[in-house]
Amino acid sequence: MMSKNEESINIKQSPFIRKLSIVFMFLGVLTLLGSFLLEDSQKTAASYLVPFVYFLFLSLGALFFLSVQYVTGAVWSVNLRRMMESMTAYLPLSVLLLVPLVYYGQYLYEWFHPSHVENDPILMGKTAYLNVPFFLIRLAVFFAGWLFFYKKFIKLSHSQDKDGQLQWMEKLTRYSVGFLLFFALSFSFLSVDLLMSLDAHWFSTIFGVYTFAGAFQSALAGMILLTIYMIPRSKGRITKDHLHDLGKFLMGITLFWAYIAFSQYMLIWYANLPEETTFFIPRSKEPWMWVSIALIVFKFAVPFICLLPRWVKRNYVAVSVMSILILIMQYVDIYWLVYPSVSEEVLRWDLLDLGFFIGFLGLFLYSIFKFFSKYPALPLKDPMEQKSTDHHVTY
Repeated sequence: MMSKNEESINIKQSPFIRKLSIVFMFLGVLTLLGSFLLEDSQKTAASYLVPFVYFLFLSLGALFFLSVQYVTGAVWSVNLRRMMESMTAYLPLSVLLLVPLVYYGQYLYEWFHPSHVENDPILMGKTAYLNVPFFLIRLAVFFAGWLFFYKKFIKLSHSQDKDGQLQWMEKLTRYSVGFLLFFALSFSFLSVDLLMSLDAHWFSTIFGVYTFAGAFQSALAGMILLTIYMIPRSKGRITKDHLHDLGKFLMGITLFWAYIAFSQYMLIWYANLPEETTFFIPRSKEPWMWVSIALIVFKFAVPFICLLPRWVKRNYVAVSVMSILILIMQYVDIYWLVYPSVSEEVLRWDLLDLGFFIGFLGLFLYSIFKFFSKYPALPLKDPMEQKSTDHHVTY
C-alpha cells in the first residue's frame, strides 16, 4: 500500500484558466504589435517595461525563497515547495520577452545614444558600465544563470520524487548556496540596469535592496494565494498553519520594505545633494506625490497593521485581500519607479498599460498551471514530508 507521502496529487489545468490565459496572451500580443504603430514610443516603452519587471521580480522572488528553504534545511515548507517552483516556471518564457525590451531601450535610456553621452559629462563618466554591448552581455549572463539554477532545482527536486534519496537534497542545498550568491549580485545589477539607469544621473547605494524587498514581498503574496488555492486539494498536507507562517513572513518583509524605503529617502533628504535629490523631487510634487503617499499607506501601513492579529493570517478572505493589495501596490511601486524618470508630467494609466499587463499576466498564469499539469503538486517520497504535514503554529 502506498504511504501518504507517496500519493501523487496532480492539479489539472482548469479549462477556464487555460482559455483565459490564452485570451490574455493574445491580447498582449495584439498590444505589442499595435504599439509599433503608435507615435509616443517613450510611453509605449515604459508601458512594456513595468509589467516585464513586475512578473520577472515575482518569479525571481519565488526562486529566492525556494533556495532559502534548502539552505536553512526548513522542514515546515516542504509541502509548499511545488508552489514556489511553479512561480519560477515563468522564467524560461521571460527570455523571449527580452527582445522587445532591448528594442524599447532606445526610447528609455539616454545612455543608449552615443550623441547624448558625448554631451553629458556624468554619462561620459559611466560609459564603462552603461553601454549597450555590456548591457546585453549582463542580461545574457543574468538570465543564463537564473535558468541554469532553475533547471537544476526542478530536475533535482523531481529526481527525489522517484527514489526519495537524501543525495538530491544535499545537491539542492549546494546549488542553493551558489544561487543565493549569484542572485545577490545579479538582481542588484539588474535593478540598476532596468530601473535606476532610467535616470542615469541619479544613484542610490541601497536601490537593489529596495527592489529586492518589493520583489520578495510580492512573491510571498502570490504564494499565499496559491496556498489558499491548494489547501482544499492537498488532502490535508497543506494547512492553515502553513498559511499562518507565510502570513508572518509577509508581515515581516512588509516592515523590511518600509525600513529600506525610509532609509533611502531619509539619507538622501538629510544629505540634500543635488545629484541625489533628483529622484525624489518629482515624486514629492503633484501628481506623483499622491502615488508616493499611497505606497506608504497601502504597501506598508495597511498590510502591516492588518496582518498583526493571528486570526487574519489564518483567515482565507482576510489574508487574500492583504495579498492582493500588496500585489497591486507592487505594480504601483514599479510604475512609480519608471514613469517619473520618463516624464515628470505624465500620470496616466491607459489601454496600452492594461494590454501589456494582461498579456504578461496570461503568460504567468499559463506557466504556473502548465507546471502543475506536468509535475505532482506536492513532493513525493520526501523524508521530511510528514513533519511538514504535522507542522503546527502556536503563536
